[in-house]
Amino acid sequence: MKSIPNRLLRAGCAAALGVALSAMAQAQVPAAPSAPALAPDAAAAPATRGPVVVSGVVPDEATRQAILSKVREVYGRERVVDQLGVAATSAPPNWAENVKKLVTADLKNVQRGHLKISGNSVELVGEADSTATREKIAAHLSASLNPTYTVNNRLSVGEAPQARIDSVLEGKIVEFESSSAVLTPVGRQVLDELVPVLKGLGGKKVQVIGHTDASGLRQSNVALSRDRAASVKNYLAGNGLPPASIFTVGMGPDQPLGSNDTAEGRAKNRRIEFKVMP
Repeated sequence: MKSIPNRLLRAGCAAALGVALSAMAQAQVPAAPSAPALAPDAAAAPATRGPVVVSGVVPDEATRQAILSKVREVYGRERVVDQLGVAATSAPPNWAENVKKLVTADLKNVQRGHLKISGNSVELVGEADSTATREKIAAHLSASLNPTYTVNNRLSVGEAPQARIDSVLEGKIVEFESSSAVLTPVGRQVLDELVPVLKGLGGKKVQVIGHTDASGLRQSNVALSRDRAASVKNYLAGNGLPPASIFTVGMGPDQPLGSNDTAEGRAKNRRIEFKVMP
């Protein structure tokens, strides 16, 4: 999918003051609100992380710098593109501090959405990666703001990261050449289908686990499973995933899915697993 930056923060324009913050992983950017915005990319291709564009208008330079500083702290200075302007606007008391309270790392777990702060009105739209994330963000919004603010929480729970991976891999096998860590064309094709999903996990770390059947020496099988997991990591890294986000382990024949006494069972046991790390 083509990389599209997220709308993360939107501050008010002209006489209207507002902020909208959207975190989206490889999703279409929603219609831009009338207020300015900070747009982070939670997982853009080809790299896992793309630009975070901060645009709009705030009342003064101090507010502008405060918001930019907070966004850079959360998303990294190198990702932030500053398009935030200053104009004659009025703001509620401590408005910049309240905006900063809402820019947290938890928002990177929200996809296809935006957080819009217009004066004392806050609206959060998008998909959280879990019910726990949704509840945590909702509680933070309520606890961070004084009673003069109204919060409209429209977060839904999207498909869990692990479920997205499992859905792509269902009925498929990451194949290797016999007794080798060299991926077959079919194996590479499966990984090609998985790459966009891994890039859409918002920077979450993934464990690649190699398994073999019990044929031959255990020590050799453990080494082969490690080499195959490493081969998968190298292929994914070559397709734009940060190597630091991928961890590998080789279990050899120690975690079979089927009986090693049958050809069908041994085929099930020769596999690569992907697990999203907490």
